[in-house]
Amino acid sequence: MRRSGRLRAAAVGLLGLGLLASGCGGGGGGSGDGTVTIRYSWWGAKDRAELIQKTVELFEKKYPNIKVKTDFAEYADFWSKFNTQAAGGNPPDVFQNSVAFLRKYGEKNILLDLNQQVKAGNLSMKDFRAGLEKAGEVDGKLYGVPVGANTFALFYDPTEFKKAGVTPKDGWTWDEFFSAAQKVSKDGDGLYGAGDNAGVMYLYDLYLRQEGKAFFTEDKKLGFTEGDLKTWWGDWYGKNKDGVLVPAKKAEQVKPKATISADLAAAEFTWDNFLVRFAAETKTELDLGPIPTLDGKKTGQYLSSLMLSGSARTQHPKEVAKFIDFMTHDPEVGKIMGYNRGVLPTNAQYKAFKPTGVNAKIAKYEESVTDKLEPITPHPAGADVAEAAFLRIYGQVAQGKTSVDDAVDQFFSEAKTALGS
Repeated sequence: MRRSGRLRAAAVGLLGLGLLASGCGGGGGGSGDGTVTIRYSWWGAKDRAELIQKTVELFEKKYPNIKVKTDFAEYADFWSKFNTQAAGGNPPDVFQNSVAFLRKYGEKNILLDLNQQVKAGNLSMKDFRAGLEKAGEVDGKLYGVPVGANTFALFYDPTEFKKAGVTPKDGWTWDEFFSAAQKVSKDGDGLYGAGDNAGVMYLYDLYLRQEGKAFFTEDKKLGFTEGDLKTWWGDWYGKNKDGVLVPAKKAEQVKPKATISADLAAAEFTWDNFLVRFAAETKTELDLGPIPTLDGKKTGQYLSSLMLSGSARTQHPKEVAKFIDFMTHDPEVGKIMGYNRGVLPTNAQYKAFKPTGVNAKIAKYEESVTDKLEPITPHPAGADVAEAAFLRIYGQVAQGKTSVDDAVDQFFSEAKTALGS
C-alpha cells in the first residue's frame, strides 16, 4: 500500500487523542503461574501476518513465560482501532509504527521510552545497519526500533530505456531523467516515460535535500517556500501536459497498482522494497536505478523504516523490550521475514537471510547507496496530515481542477494548520 495513501487514512481521528498518563492502566495481563501476556498489533496483508505468526511462535518457544496475543488489519482499519484503544487508555503493548508518527504519538505520551530498557539490558541497540539504531530517536527518547528499512529508488523498465538509448547511472541529473522519459514516451508505443510523482512528499524531500533544504525543519516547520513548490509542481505538471508523464485519469483507473506495474509507465519513484510487490503485479522486468541529482553527487537519500514501538501504558515494559529485541536481532526471524517489511535492520538478520530474485536486486541497490545516505529529520506532529494534503492537492492540479498557484496556497494553508505553525 502506498505510504501517502496509508497516511491519509492514519490521519483520521488522530487529533481526538488526549494526553495519557505514562506507566499506568492498560497493557496485557499476568497469571498466577508467572506467565505474562502481551498484545502485539500490526498492519499488513495476510502474507505478512502468516510470517509474523511464525516469528511469534519462535519467541514464545524461547520465552515460555511470555505469551503474545496477536492482532492485525489493513492499514486504515489498524489505525482506526488503535486510535480508539489509545483514546480509551488501552493500546496494544507493542505495535508496528513508522517514523511519521513517532513525534506525534510521543508528544501525547502514548509511546514507551525504551531507553530505560536498553540500560537495563533487556533491549540491545547494537549491530544495526547504516545508523538505523538512531532511526527511532526523537528529542532524546527512544520511541521505536526498526524491523525493516528502505530508501527511495528509481524503478524503471530496462528494455524501454535501452531502446531509448538511456542507461540510468550514478550522478545523472534531473534534466537527463526527464529527457530520457521524453524519449521513451515518444518511442514507447503508448507507454509513458514516467509516472507523475510530483505529489509524493518523500520524493520532493529528496529534491529539497539536494538543494540543502528539507521538507520539514528541525523546528517542526516546512523547509521550503511557496516559490519553491510552484517551481516543482509547475515543472512536473508541464511535462504531464506534454504527454511525458502518465495522465491523472489513467493513473486513477489502474489503482491500487502503480503506473509502472500496470504497464503504463517506464519509470516511477518509490521505496525500493516495493519491487517485491511490483514484480508480482507485472510480467515486465523491472530494475532499480539511482535517484537523479542536481549536482551529479548528492541524492539526499536516507533510510526510513517500519518500527516496533511500545505503549507507555503497558504493565510489562521488560517483556515488551525482550520481544522487540528478539524480533530485531534473532537470525531465524530474519530468515522468516525476509524483506517483507524492508531490508532487515541488524547485521545478524541481514546476513542470515540469503536474498534471491527481486530481493537480491533490492539488497544490491541498498548496498550501492550506503555511502550516500544521510540522517533523516524526525517528522513533526502533523506530518502525516501534511503529506496527505500534498498528495491530494497536487492530484487536483494533475487533473486540471486547480491551478498550480492556487494549489500551492491551499497546501501551505493546510500544512501550517496541521503543523501548528
